[in-house]
Amino acid sequence: MKAVRFKEYGGPQVLENVELDKPVPKGHEVLIEIHAVGVNYADTARREGQYVIPTPLPFVPGAEVAGVVVETGEKSAHIKPGTRVVTLIESGGYAEYALADGRFVIPIDDHLDFQQAAALPLQGLSAYHILKTMGRLEEGETVLVHAAGGGVGTIAVQLAKLFGAGKIIATASSEDKLELARQMGADVAVNYTEDGWENKVLEATDGKGVDVALEMAGGDVFHKTLKCLAVFGRIVVYGVASGEPSKFYPSNLMGKNQSVIGFFLPQIMRRPDLLKPSLQELFTYLAQGKLKLNIGEVFPLREAAQVHDLMQSRKTKGKLLLKP
Repeated sequence: MKAVRFKEYGGPQVLENVELDKPVPKGHEVLIEIHAVGVNYADTARREGQYVIPTPLPFVPGAEVAGVVVETGEKSAHIKPGTRVVTLIESGGYAEYALADGRFVIPIDDHLDFQQAAALPLQGLSAYHILKTMGRLEEGETVLVHAAGGGVGTIAVQLAKLFGAGKIIATASSEDKLELARQMGADVAVNYTEDGWENKVLEATDGKGVDVALEMAGGDVFHKTLKCLAVFGRIVVYGVASGEPSKFYPSNLMGKNQSVIGFFLPQIMRRPDLLKPSLQELFTYLAQGKLKLNIGEVFPLREAAQVHDLMQSRKTKGKLLLKP
């Protein structure tokens, strides 16, 4: 089968197109013929050796896949070949076929195309659990969503509205991305590349600050976000896109009873009680038209290196997908 892997850490150029043996499912595993795979910043972190957990070499990235079950292990015989599914896997998605745990695959309706299905799980689940499970968003609270024109951001803006947020403040790096955030439901849009953006956020809250902030940049953005936080406010950190460390003194949180909370989706993936109901809820929102997916572009699998370069250059909008 065709696949994309890397044998050393580095830039997009370390991704190579290769031929590998097609995997054989065992136990609870199922073999999925992949029709679409999501591209995420976790993939670039894996490639650079900067992921939250160690990345073994050689490595085939890709965690978010949609396709058709073609073979099952002995403990997954209840899943019939030909079933259309979507799931999250630890690795192996940049390929024509991949193994997945049959206990975590979600069947998808015939009316939902594979590209829509692959565009939702990782970023949809991240936005969902950052807001609800970790951020503990309550009705009427104010939410700050950074990178609101991106995959997690566009979904987070919509979910915050569905969850009853009183005001949604979105930041992005360009006017077209800010306009996209407004279309998704943001009440206030702020360009975070401009000096003093944190003051505009505070002005939008009448100086009170935000209750929940989604932070994935790190460095200076983290510290300015902390200045925007209300009493009892929560920052949920789910990435370090800038590569800059965020040093701070935890004791600074005491005066306003504030919290900084880490989020790592694989911990949710290991909890079926958290994973399946939330993913099914997301697909229900999608089917009801309450949630819109902003799919940017779909590229051939062989162009994975170019896609990584485009994404890290901030030259794309919306969800990026690969198609074997």
